[in-house]
Amino acid sequence: MKQFGGFIKTTGKDLSRAIARFPLTVLCLAGITAISCYVIFLRNTPPLILEKLALTFLVAAVLSMAAQFAVENVSKLGALRAAAHIVSAVLAVGFFFLLRPAPRIGSEIGVRSAVAVFALICAILWLPSVNGKTDFNRVALTHFKAVFTSALYAAVLSGGIAAIISAVDILLFHVDSVVYRYMLSVVWFLFAGICDLSLLPEFGREEDTQREERAGKYPRFLEILISYIAIPLMGAYTAVLAAYFVKILMTHKWPSGQLGPLILAYSAVGLILLVLASLAQNRFAVWYRKLFPKTLVPIVILQMVSVGIRLRAYGVTESRYYLALFGIFSLAIGVILSIRPVTGNRLIALLAAGFAVISIIPPVDAFSVSRHSQISRLERILQAEGMLSGDVLTPKPNASDETKKETTSILSYLEGHAALDQLSWLPHDFELYEDMRTTFGFDSTYSGYDPNTKYSQFSIAPNAPMPISGYDISANLNSGRYDLDNQFSSFTVRDNAYRMSASRISDRDVRVSVQAADGTELVGTDLYDFTKTLIDAAPDTMNGLPAEQLTLDTEQNGYRLRIIFQNINVDFSSSGIGIDYSMTVLFGAP
Repeated sequence: MKQFGGFIKTTGKDLSRAIARFPLTVLCLAGITAISCYVIFLRNTPPLILEKLALTFLVAAVLSMAAQFAVENVSKLGALRAAAHIVSAVLAVGFFFLLRPAPRIGSEIGVRSAVAVFALICAILWLPSVNGKTDFNRVALTHFKAVFTSALYAAVLSGGIAAIISAVDILLFHVDSVVYRYMLSVVWFLFAGICDLSLLPEFGREEDTQREERAGKYPRFLEILISYIAIPLMGAYTAVLAAYFVKILMTHKWPSGQLGPLILAYSAVGLILLVLASLAQNRFAVWYRKLFPKTLVPIVILQMVSVGIRLRAYGVTESRYYLALFGIFSLAIGVILSIRPVTGNRLIALLAAGFAVISIIPPVDAFSVSRHSQISRLERILQAEGMLSGDVLTPKPNASDETKKETTSILSYLEGHAALDQLSWLPHDFELYEDMRTTFGFDSTYSGYDPNTKYSQFSIAPNAPMPISGYDISANLNSGRYDLDNQFSSFTVRDNAYRMSASRISDRDVRVSVQAADGTELVGTDLYDFTKTLIDAAPDTMNGLPAEQLTLDTEQNGYRLRIIFQNINVDFSSSGIGIDYSMTVLFGAP
């Protein structure tokens, strides 16, 4: 009991110390927690302003944490703690005002923010070793243990509190299930974050030497996990990549894109293991430190060749940009660590932060380079097709299928990145789905496109009234070509049980019927014959038809069935006709 009291006292002291040491970070964690709880309270999609505030708090939390480590480890900044946190707060406010005009948190904002946070985390890992007093590998190990320990504490705490809430709900009085979500937000955002901060000593400070030694001690379980499980698995993964490399050399067939992500994951996990294994002295760890950097170099060269082939064929996109950038980073680290093993590990964090910053600063950032590459590629394709000369675009209905597909793909990419206005030769009011034919001479064309495919759509006019008199019940049924299960609905009319179903007969036909309780069909009809009359009479009716033109009636033995189609989508291709149906079905019993 005395030991437990001592643990609680020490933990409380460490938490209080963390709050005093990282005040802005803790304030930002509290802000994220408050926003999370408010979103839970809303029980709806959060306003955009809350998303921007949450993202700002996240960036500010990591930024202020990096500022604190800079103050503690860079001698010239030692007396500027308050100023460093003020600068961090000003930068966070500036970040928010940069986000403020954005109509949404899109991929570009998300990627830039994530990369900025990653760069700051790398700085947090590197800064304690900048003065040479603290080993980078021990700093990294301390952070790894802090994250793991705080997550374990949070998991146990949230599980225990959930059990208490559940017991209160069962034994005493009802507790709304939303309380669990509030609790998880507080535990995982606020408590876990502060707990992580409390486990980090002030590296290089004499007064914190014992905490630093304790925090940087290499646990036996981690040594077993890294040395005897993770490293052998990496060896097996390396053997697979080596075998694939031999296959490429024998077949002279380069991969078509799947290699890059595999090697990226291999490099990232391998470098993390390298840092975590740097303090272990067993044979597996020693050999891994010697061999991995030398193995990494040829594998990354293979990746760079693969990425280069994709870049020449399809231009730069954000994913290829980061694959290439990470390949350059991995290649540089592999060469450095082959020359300066272990002692060069801190360069991993420094170079990673540098490359990350480069990737978000215009004009060499991932998004600017990708937009410029895709615009240049589109213009080359159109010029080769004879459609673009200078700033004059000439529609060409008989352009090649490849030109149609590539043009559609690049325009879709540019539209998603709000970059269509950078095409000086494109009308300023161009709409991708409405103006393709008038501007380029052909409709939008996508991969897997069959030039023999044609489409028809029959839809009921918006707000069209539907006559329902004389019927007892209605149901909405859908039947698509790729639906695995038939649609059905069970109901009762005047104490008699029925079942209504829509059963697929073929890609183009469906049978809608109503059965009695014993499965006997009482009334039913197939749909294709009716649909064929629509196709023959009105092949292009996307503007909407009156309900009477989309109504199919049938009657058998006094049982009446009325089908009012909401949508009928017809695909004509070289492989046949496929039809999807969406309908309201009315049933009347005698």
